[in-house]
Amino acid sequence: MSAQPMKIPGPDHPITVRPNPARVVVKFGGQVIADSRNALTLKEASYPGVQYIPRADVNMALLTRSDHHTSCPYKGEASYFNIVSGGDTAGNAIWTYEDPYAAVSEIKAHLAFYPDRVDSIEEFPG
Repeated sequence: MSAQPMKIPGPDHPITVRPNPARVVVKFGGQVIADSRNALTLKEASYPGVQYIPRADVNMALLTRSDHHTSCPYKGEASYFNIVSGGDTAGNAIWTYEDPYAAVSEIKAHLAFYPDRVDSIEEFPG
């Protein structure tokens, strides 16, 4: 993969990472894949907020590492996981920044889920 230049978030492209006070539950194939009270909400520019869930709160036994990778000039290189549950597979449904850039270092060891590749991502008041 060719390295792209690192960019620093700023007024033209703000990124914030904040603890989410809600309980976040992710389901796929009728099964809970993640259940966390320690999720982080990353908001980037005008994009919708993304929930980053600590690996400790994810059923890693249902995940298989993908060979897919992407690169973000603001966050670094993303690695992907598939979800395999009850005979169903969601390819590249999860991404993670295993060595994120300093500006978003909080998301290290956290996983994010594509909403259209899981059954649901729900937030319940803490």
